[in-house]
Amino acid sequence: MGAVKVVVADDQDLIRAGLGAILATAPGLEVVGLAHDGGTAAALARHHSADMVLMDIQMPGVDGLEGLARIAAAGLATRVLMLTMFDLDEYVYAALRTGASGFLLKTTPPAELIRSIFACHAGDVLFAPEVTRKLVESYVARPPAVAGVPVELAALTSRELDVFRSLARGLSNAEIGARLYLGEPTVKTHVTRILAKLGLRDRVQAVVLAYECGLRQAGARMDP
Repeated sequence: MGAVKVVVADDQDLIRAGLGAILATAPGLEVVGLAHDGGTAAALARHHSADMVLMDIQMPGVDGLEGLARIAAAGLATRVLMLTMFDLDEYVYAALRTGASGFLLKTTPPAELIRSIFACHAGDVLFAPEVTRKLVESYVARPPAVAGVPVELAALTSRELDVFRSLARGLSNAEIGARLYLGEPTVKTHVTRILAKLGLRDRVQAVVLAYECGLRQAGARMDP
């Protein structure tokens, strides 16, 4: 398997160059482009068939949200991690709905940044980091908790619903398997089917849906 191809987008020259230099030192990562705005990032992602884009949300001209939208509209398999300076940002939820695969603060330590990129590329982006959970809970519309199965999830089997509940808690495939006594390959198959049935791009959107349909409430524990 080749290196994970990454595009870095930030309007500040020092931050963009610094992020690029950090990622270039990581085995298994290849920085294929540096962009000063979202439009350039989308073009570079398309040109290089990039696996990942590390995208600042707020940039002059074409911002990160528009860059993300262009990547999504082009049907690229590229995953996008959004960068923000703040732990709460009014653009975060819009980015999740557009197809962002996760969020990182610009203060994220280099080692954690690199781990997050590999995790995102593997499709196992989680909501475990407290900052990401707070972002979603602050901006998602939260209806009253529902009794029974929400209509949005009616297509899921009983086992798939169990897996979906665990997804909504931000658990990895290994953690879901341990919780439900399933092998990790079986969990991966269930997750793939769930996302396909519900028309979701990735696990991040599964968490958003869980909040929106009242299956998961902000700050609440969810039983298996």
